[in-house]
Amino acid sequence: MAVTSMDPESARTSQPQGSLGKGGGSLLSGRGLGSALGPRGKHYVCGSIAAFTNIVVTFPIQKVLFRQQLHGVRAREAVRQLQRDGVRKLYRGLLPPLLQKTTTVAIMFGLYEDFSRVLLDQVPTGSGIPELVTRSSAAALAGTAEAVLTPFERVQTLLQDHRHHGRFHNTAHTFRTLLSEYGVKECYRGLVPVLIRNGPSNVLFFGLRGPIKEQLPESSSRAGNLVNDFVCGGVLGAALGIMFYPLNVVKSRAQSQVGGAFRPCGEVLMTVWRERGGSVAMLFRGAHLNYHRSLLSWGIINATYELLLSVLKGGIESERDKK
Repeated sequence: MAVTSMDPESARTSQPQGSLGKGGGSLLSGRGLGSALGPRGKHYVCGSIAAFTNIVVTFPIQKVLFRQQLHGVRAREAVRQLQRDGVRKLYRGLLPPLLQKTTTVAIMFGLYEDFSRVLLDQVPTGSGIPELVTRSSAAALAGTAEAVLTPFERVQTLLQDHRHHGRFHNTAHTFRTLLSEYGVKECYRGLVPVLIRNGPSNVLFFGLRGPIKEQLPESSSRAGNLVNDFVCGGVLGAALGIMFYPLNVVKSRAQSQVGGAFRPCGEVLMTVWRERGGSVAMLFRGAHLNYHRSLLSWGIINATYELLLSVLKGGIESERDKK
């Protein structure tokens, strides 16, 4: 099952587009929006909408997981903490991940396509450089670019940490406080683990998405393709979530601190390790919930992205046929 191409288009099973617009206007068929966005902008828009859908559905699960990462408690205790906080605070901290994730996923898919196109155009014919290398570089660059939005993860961490409920009121207030009292640098606390996580995870996601889907039963129906895309994205997201889980623990611990020295990743990891008795199981406390959340999240993202992309692609092709 060698990976010969990281192009998600190559792994997508073609499906009839004519039925997508039956009984609806140009927006449902994707013609108007697809034509306006063009072949490049569609990847950004599809990624953004897919992320929005995912965040709204999975945010409560993410809050339980965050409490486990930060305090090393069991899922039941994390749920009790949220119950004590009350229903009104259940979606507290939603805006930062909503802004951050809709933008980063748009960047992830959009910049990957853009970087791939640019890099492939720059590779001389007959140079012998495998396409896999070029697309891996594009994926890593896209992941690195996502790290620009680390301040949203930073604010999300502070709003979800009950120890800061009395100090930070909402997203805007948290940003103002950090900037006025500590400066821009404080907003990027935890940047290093984010960088270490984003590049490799993007390379693996885009590199394995096609081969995994090729192993699933082929389907010519829209519903079948939707299920395959959900399974493909979910399996990859869950596996990568487990692989990079310790980095997320380090990030959560680092970003829960306000003010003071910026500690190296290794030092933060060793602190957590000692606090949890040098136990690998304790270090991965919450990983099982993260697995299921990632399975659901990336299944939703991948399936929604592919569905929207097929609608917009059909609209663009329809406009071309008219011309």
